[in-house]
Amino acid sequence: MKKLILLAFVIILYSACKEQPIRYTQSSPEIEAYKAGIKDYSDQKWESLVTRYADTANVFFNTATAMRANKIPEFHQNNETAFSSRGFIEKGQEYEMVITDNGETWVNFWGTWKCTLAANNKVLEIPVHLTAQFIDGKVVREYGYWDNAPIVLAIQEIEAAPKMTEEATE
Repeated sequence: MKKLILLAFVIILYSACKEQPIRYTQSSPEIEAYKAGIKDYSDQKWESLVTRYADTANVFFNTATAMRANKIPEFHQNNETAFSSRGFIEKGQEYEMVITDNGETWVNFWGTWKCTLAANNKVLEIPVHLTAQFIDGKVVREYGYWDNAPIVLAIQEIEAAPKMTEEATE
């Protein structure tokens, strides 16, 4: 009986010591690929950025409507005409990779996006969260979340300034 209990204990101990697959990390090839994509965005290297996505990737930036990765350059270029500079602040960026219970590989990014408005040199800093699913080293699905309100309000302020000046002179 003692041998049986000892054998059961050894089996439990052995199975508990088995190396489990890594499900969370802050260093991986996928994280390095995502960092390179963030740099491509900041440097406006659109062709390089798009190559980091699968052809069929779905991208959701502050919306439930997907766009294809080849539309990312157009999306950013259309939204950036008001800025004299923009990009992610390198200090404080955080990346992590997780493998879900379903075996999906996701990379999460938290960072601060900074821009200068061309019309008045006002500087805005906006927290951003991006999360991307990787398959075979390529992004197949990506979600981006940030608060557009400070940008919208600043642009409305710029647009209202000439009207206010005109009204004041009348």
